[in-house]
Amino acid sequence: MELRFIPVEEFYFALTLAVRTLEDIGDAALVEQMRSRLQERFGQASTVAAGRQNTFNYVFRVEGVDNSPASQLVISIADWQGKIRLSSDYGWSLDPQRKTIRTEKFSDRPRFCQQLKHYLAQWLDVPQITTL
Repeated sequence: MELRFIPVEEFYFALTLAVRTLEDIGDAALVEQMRSRLQERFGQASTVAAGRQNTFNYVFRVEGVDNSPASQLVISIADWQGKIRLSSDYGWSLDPQRKTIRTEKFSDRPRFCQQLKHYLAQWLDVPQITTL
């Protein structure tokens, strides 16, 4: 697994209607640590969020993980109501009418979420993300 940051200038083109919540984790301390690490590494978030419920959203293309039949895989790391929200289009696709449909990989979403959390723990040096 490898993540490629999608900056705010490219966010609209990477957006997919199939992105759904994987898991909400943590607490205010984890939110602040993730915000700090992501801002340090990538600067401005992929989307500009202004509000009390959500203040940042970093979006990434995932390489090295099969999400067929979809041609790409996207994850987002955001804060939502005092927790970290991990979201992805893993296991979802869009039909010809652009409605979301589950794919054969849908049942693997919990496993993918665990892999993502372990990757983020090492990549961003936030080990507590796997224990909360």
